[in-house]
Amino acid sequence: MGRGVAFALEGVHRSYRSEAGGEVAALAGIDLVVEESSFVALLGPSGCGKSTLLRLVAGLDRPERGVVESGGARLAMVFQDAHLLPWRDVRANVALPLELLGQPAAARRTRAEAAIAQVGLADAARRYPAELSGGMRMRASLARALVTEPRLLLLDEPFAALDELTRQALDDELRRLWREAGLTVLFVTHSIAEAAYLAERVVVLSRRPARIVLDHTLGLPAERSVALRAEPSFARELGVLQEALRRGAEPS
Repeated sequence: MGRGVAFALEGVHRSYRSEAGGEVAALAGIDLVVEESSFVALLGPSGCGKSTLLRLVAGLDRPERGVVESGGARLAMVFQDAHLLPWRDVRANVALPLELLGQPAAARRTRAEAAIAQVGLADAARRYPAELSGGMRMRASLARALVTEPRLLLLDEPFAALDELTRQALDDELRRLWREAGLTVLFVTHSIAEAAYLAERVVVLSRRPARIVLDHTLGLPAERSVALRAEPSFARELGVLQEALRRGAEPS
């Protein structure tokens, strides 16, 4: 049985006004269909419109032309900055979305503790953000996203500021969470290696105004470990993505 559609963009255009007052085209005719329970990475040059596309999918912005269909699935978003409230401990930070939804305190606590355990942070539930490493803060941010039990998880370069070892550990953690929960994931990154390691499918955007240069299903095993990064098959996929990025950087 095939997967259903998690969200779709058809003929989407989006522009915005620059600080100088001019009109800047961010997206130019984007067509994209993402199936339920899939993991899609979004690659492209800095400032090409990746975050704009993510905001459109999240419903935080609207296209000038074209259609965005999300299917109404509950979604959550994770950003590069963990955005934890410094006066709240991890459990209280993770419970915040449930508090805003008006859920009872006991239910908030139970679900927050379950989400914290999901990301391997149970021992730090009563710590405050200043007491956490960068990787732990990002785990807390992931737990806060998962606490509402979303079906669609949108991530905007969440691990970009972390060291390489921490980043790789969180890559593995995210793939585990995706597979266990059956989430649909759209992951924005600048890292070709991260996109290839995490995703089933990589969409490469051109420079602004963004168009899709490549929509590529990766020929890599479902089970992945750090050893995969040294395999010839992984190097071949990196080459495919690198070439697409090169083409996307050329003047249109």
